[in-house]
Amino acid sequence: MRVVLSTYGSRGDVEPLAGLAVRLRDRGAEVRVCAPPDEDFARRLAGVGVPLVPVGPSARALTKAALPASSLPERAARLMAGQIEAVAEAAEGCDALVATGMLPAAAGALSVAEKLGVPAVSVTFQQVTLPSPVRRPLAYPGRPLPPEVTDNGVLWELDAQHIDALFGEALNTNRASIGLPPVDRVRDYVVGERPWLATDPVLDPWQGMPDLGVVQTGAWLVADERPLPAELVALLEAGEPPVYVGFGSMPMHGAADVAEVAVEAVRAQGRRVLLGRGWADLSLIDAEDDCFAVGEVNQQALFARVAAVVHHGGAGTTTTATRAGAPQVVVPQLADQPYWAGRVAELGIGAAHDRPTPTVESLSAALRTALDPATRARASAVAGMVRTDGAAVAARLLLDAAG
Repeated sequence: MRVVLSTYGSRGDVEPLAGLAVRLRDRGAEVRVCAPPDEDFARRLAGVGVPLVPVGPSARALTKAALPASSLPERAARLMAGQIEAVAEAAEGCDALVATGMLPAAAGALSVAEKLGVPAVSVTFQQVTLPSPVRRPLAYPGRPLPPEVTDNGVLWELDAQHIDALFGEALNTNRASIGLPPVDRVRDYVVGERPWLATDPVLDPWQGMPDLGVVQTGAWLVADERPLPAELVALLEAGEPPVYVGFGSMPMHGAADVAEVAVEAVRAQGRRVLLGRGWADLSLIDAEDDCFAVGEVNQQALFARVAAVVHHGGAGTTTTATRAGAPQVVVPQLADQPYWAGRVAELGIGAAHDRPTPTVESLSAALRTALDPATRARASAVAGMVRTDGAAVAARLLLDAAG
């Protein structure tokens, strides 16, 4: 049995595929992952023995380029063309395909599966892109949603129209190049008849249209066996647990100011600071011995040993921190991140910062909530509720469906 997993996006779009790939391989399948050619993605996949098929430009470089919203359709067209070329080669002779990541990339991968006659599943790692009567859709750059409209049904219809305007021509041009008919509604094509939601049902209870037929598998996790660096272990053992501050794949414009604010706010709570460099390249602001910076690291092991985690609210980081029982402060930047911030606050396992750029005062207030012993106790309790079998469930469903 051969399976292709396709994505384009940040680390949060690649890491879950590593989890699914491991479980598929455990069941005897041969697996390939099509993803951006970034070195950290390739290294992570190689660490679990899964080959990377590079697709498109560097996701990190594209994220940091801050290109204008007007270039989105053109970028989507190039991304789809790259997907169709690379995924078509990787998927030749395969028995199943999983498509996720940015919507244009998923549309391209699903078109390849359609052309090859391969069973395919569309997967999302957050539910906010799936139509729901209880929330508004996300707004696309350059296409704001009218604030005066409160009917979510109307807004989701407008969302479908925006997606068609942004990506419809590009998708159908690329589909025509491989002999496929045009698609009328791009979003409906990508969502499909039975989309999978690869999130934990406690952290992310499904609240959407019942007729979508959503299959919630649980989050796709893979045990990270990498040891923490010796100097980091020494830091952790040299005093009280520090507060981790990191923003993952977010570029965080004005990162030097963000680092200074974060360090001052954590110090104000009498805590040591651990900065995760990430794509924002956070760095130390002075030579004091209460502050340390780390690059790529085993977050599963690290988060279990810190006093709190300050992060951007990506689905993967939120799930990892929740499973570790670490209180959280979520400083959301965009997309689904405000949703995850809200879930952390609703569950009582941390605080949601109310704007993307923190001040010393605002971050200090959020940290006081996260560092309260009651928050730690609640975070520990919720950690025990998080399912760990999501990738195994998805692997079984996928292979059963593929025959």
